Amino acid sequence: MATKPMAIRAPVPPFTRESAIQKVRLAEDAWNSRDPERVSLGYTPDSRWRNRSEFVNGRAEIVAFLTRKWARELDYRLIKELWAFTDNRIAVRFAYEWHDDAGNWYRSYGNENWEFDENGLMKVRHASINDLPIKEADRKYHWALVRRPDDQPGLSDLGL
Repeated sequence: MATKPMAIRAPVPPFTRESAIQKVRLAEDAWNSRDPERVSLGYTPDSRWRNRSEFVNGRAEIVAFLTRKWARELDYRLIKELWAFTDNRIAVRFAYEWHDDAGNWYRSYGNENWEFDENGLMKVRHASINDLPIKEADRKYHWALVRRPDDQPGLSDLGL
């Protein structure tokens, strides 16, 4: 019985500045879809995460985690920005805005460290995140609930 080849998720390591920026934007786009299944396909089947104080292992747990997350974090909009990269690792900083079911708005800030396999799938993700309550009037992310438009300012442009 033939084994199914692993999917390739370009760009693949070793990263250049341009390919690292592209990888970050592709990850942002996937997360802004708020589709747990779609997001999980960017990770190895045995991917390991630390997200805040929660540990997640494998795609099934990723899907369950993201399903819970987006049921709680409503109207989620995310911007990621490259911080640093090496051959198969990327560090990003990010901020996302969301509200709870009571209408309280938050901006969540964080950093992620990513490690990729040779197929461009993320095998390790470490995320440190802090939540800041904000007034709805202080929101900076107003695009439709789809991919962030290319002309929407990034984190540095927004002073975040």
